[in-house]
Amino acid sequence: MATSWPKSLGTFIGANTIAKRVEEMTNGRFKITPFAAGELVPGLQVLDAVQAGTVECGHTSSYYYIGKNPALAFATSVPFGLNAQQQNAWLYHGGGLAAIQKIYTNFNVINFPAGSTDAQMGGWFKKEIKSLSDLKRLKMRIPGLGGEVMSRLGVNVQVLPGGEVYLALDRGAIDAAE
Repeated sequence: MATSWPKSLGTFIGANTIAKRVEEMTNGRFKITPFAAGELVPGLQVLDAVQAGTVECGHTSSYYYIGKNPALAFATSVPFGLNAQQQNAWLYHGGGLAAIQKIYTNFNVINFPAGSTDAQMGGWFKKEIKSLSDLKRLKMRIPGLGGEVMSRLGVNVQVLPGGEVYLALDRGAIDAAE
């Protein structure tokens, strides 16, 4: 399993939990080995690797791939969107999972929800934002639909794997992150 996460990130722990549960449910007959971002493929290329058959499965966030289909944003978190419980209600009882899985068939991929980081906040900024003009030319890590919105507000949107955010903030490569 290729993932978009470093081993130190909680979402990688989620990938390990999935692997462990699959092994338990199959009495050890089916084993999944999660690999951190970059060990098999770069963190933002997990969907491509699964689609190409380079890896058997992946653990990633759909909003990294809105360039392939904008509706993939709704398989993850969107600005002012659903919390984890509402997202699960939509996926499992509101037809959301069937809709998202239909989109993924275009990539020869079957997807399953596998954890939630919940709704994301508006962002963490190095400098206080007092007006819309403060967003102009701000370098911000914010993928998905949130990135589209921020881009239209003049933000220089950066799409980075989650494990690269802190270092990018520390080195000044970005000024903010969602």
